[in-house]
Amino acid sequence: MTRNTIFVTRDAKGEVLACKEGLSFWGGVDPDTGVIIDAHHPDFGATLAGRIVLMPTSRGSCSGSGVLLQLARSGSAPAALVFREDEEILTLGAMIAEKLFERPVAVLRLEPTVYDRLAMADMAEITHNALTFADTSIPLSPPMTEGLILSDGDRALLDGKDGPARQIAMEVLCMMAAAQGAQGLIDVSRGHIDGCILAHDANLDFAEKMQQMGARTIIPTTINAISVDRENWETQGVVPIFGNKASRLADAYVNMGARPTFTCAPYLLDDAPTQDEAIGWSESNAVIFANSVLGARTQKHPDYLDLFIAITGRAPHTGVYLAENRRPVCELRVTLPEQYDDSVWPMLGWLAGAKSPNGIPVLTGLEALSPTQDDLKALCAAFGTTSAAQMLHVRGHTPEGDLPLSATANRFEITHRDLVKLWQDFNAADEQIDLVAIGSPHASLTECRNFADLLGDKRCNDATKTIVTVGRGTLSEMTTEGILERLQRAGVQVVPDICWCSITEPIFPISTAVLMTNSGKYAHYGKGLTGRDVRFGSLKDCARAAVTGRASAGLPWWLMSEK
Repeated sequence: MTRNTIFVTRDAKGEVLACKEGLSFWGGVDPDTGVIIDAHHPDFGATLAGRIVLMPTSRGSCSGSGVLLQLARSGSAPAALVFREDEEILTLGAMIAEKLFERPVAVLRLEPTVYDRLAMADMAEITHNALTFADTSIPLSPPMTEGLILSDGDRALLDGKDGPARQIAMEVLCMMAAAQGAQGLIDVSRGHIDGCILAHDANLDFAEKMQQMGARTIIPTTINAISVDRENWETQGVVPIFGNKASRLADAYVNMGARPTFTCAPYLLDDAPTQDEAIGWSESNAVIFANSVLGARTQKHPDYLDLFIAITGRAPHTGVYLAENRRPVCELRVTLPEQYDDSVWPMLGWLAGAKSPNGIPVLTGLEALSPTQDDLKALCAAFGTTSAAQMLHVRGHTPEGDLPLSATANRFEITHRDLVKLWQDFNAADEQIDLVAIGSPHASLTECRNFADLLGDKRCNDATKTIVTVGRGTLSEMTTEGILERLQRAGVQVVPDICWCSITEPIFPISTAVLMTNSGKYAHYGKGLTGRDVRFGSLKDCARAAVTGRASAGLPWWLMSEK
């Protein structure tokens, strides 16, 4: 397959915008206007609509495909997306926009030398499978699907013998397999649906359209957090039109056969995947945790492709499904202070992604430590905000942490200075805290227990709302153990089904000016998602802020003196 490839064809002309680094469309781009809202991105504030947008690859959330679909349907999408490396999240969104809604967005992957030349141009045009800029014309070729090795079952689905829903699913799976350079498809044992958040109407329209076409899951499939507390939203002040749409979206996936788990942390369920198990998950933090900590195997499948995988049981056999692609491409040597608290883990994840934005790293220097599952959960979630990679390794702590480095591996340092700078970047907001946000990803039973212990017999400040979001399974365990009652007695609101990536007003307190979280993921995305300022700290810091209504000034105790 030629590297100058066009995956979605559309005549397009526009101004070139060469992004300095990859971008997560979910949490990073306004789904209605196409403006970059990721406050940490170097192109913050730029408009993508109508432009020829270049980036090495995308990064971050699997939900970026849905944002692109929404932009395409509203007329605010880029005229074209151009990548230098493999990319599937936005590519898939463009394929769905073309195939199901007749709103194509051109998608190209170019050889590095051509990409770099295009990045220097002011304008570009795509016509008749050719790219023209600066008096240069580059021929473009479609991906070749003819060479895929397909089973008889795959071919039967392509021929429409099991209905239109599975036919479309298989067509898109084959196109994505060709786009990723796969030789064929692989069986997967379970799925996880991410596109069930009502971030925009595109998600609802897609799900209901597939349901009406007769889509049904054929492998065990769980569902991500949704946009409302499914059983209680009508008593929580949620606007009925929003609550009804969010419920319809969740119900569509349940009606297609998925379990109503409504959690962004499916690895916390009783039947977590096992090492080397091939699964078909979406949701970036879940994918990274499954690959990195559990040793299971899954690509970071885009929203919508997750449903296609669930209704066929098949996925492109590429990426980290293959053992040779799970080796680290760089080493990140970590130097920590002699003492630290749990806030170090999401910070390490964020920094690891920033230093290895496209490839799998291995973190070294942590071998003598004893990270908990919650620590690794926080690490993986924050890593997914700054890196496009599907996993990371931590030597001495993850199943494949001893895999040898690739021959061309780079080596970088994560130092005390890096941690200080990130802490300061995460904590530029005012010290008065209006909201404490725990549960991004969903809080575990242990995290809830620890938070209750930290609060003890104290009550949350009347002016500071404190909310913990959890999955339904965790809520049941909390109730049995008495943790729910302890937290409620302290003034904490515990909300199931939704998480901080999907929470909206009025569950999200309208009067909030500054929120505080222990999540590196939410510290990164929170400003863009809510328009509010964000502070970050440990679980203990969050408990203190919940009681006092204020965050501590300056650096935390463990970063005060340089090692």
